[in-house]
Amino acid sequence: MAEEVNRADALAEMEQILRRERVGYLGLSAEGTPYVVPLNYAYTEGRLLFHCALTGKKLDYLRSNRHVCFAVGSQVGSVERHSEGEACHPDCDSVICYGVARVIEDLEERRKALDEFSRILQPAAEEISPESAARCLAVEIVITEMTGRRERSRERTYWRHQFHVDEGGVEGDR
Repeated sequence: MAEEVNRADALAEMEQILRRERVGYLGLSAEGTPYVVPLNYAYTEGRLLFHCALTGKKLDYLRSNRHVCFAVGSQVGSVERHSEGEACHPDCDSVICYGVARVIEDLEERRKALDEFSRILQPAAEEISPESAARCLAVEIVITEMTGRRERSRERTYWRHQFHVDEGGVEGDR
């Protein structure tokens, strides 16, 4: 049985999961070929931030197609044995984000994004120097839609939230 959750609670539940997890899976596609890569990320206010090398497959895909999908999930406890004929069931949480990625090329903007990323993961992190920022890239994903699911003792709760997005990023629906 699925439980309905009001819109404000849905966003809060999904944001809690995104803030709790540290590894997510970035789904990309270029010229009809899919590519999924695990990575560390930081979530803040309808955006995902991550860093990457100056060159590589991930960037090639991002530059070919900025529309991405990002997923996190966690299993809570162990998978319980089920009776004959019953569906297998793990207690779990998951969130899937759909959005548009932007490689941050400007060095000062990149340094600020890397600082934000670092401080979300490690609040006492030192400020990123321009020299360090020049050795990697930062990517921002502006989330357009977020869906999620929580399952506990065979009871499922589904969430969905759409963000209002304009050229400058996420606005509204907060």
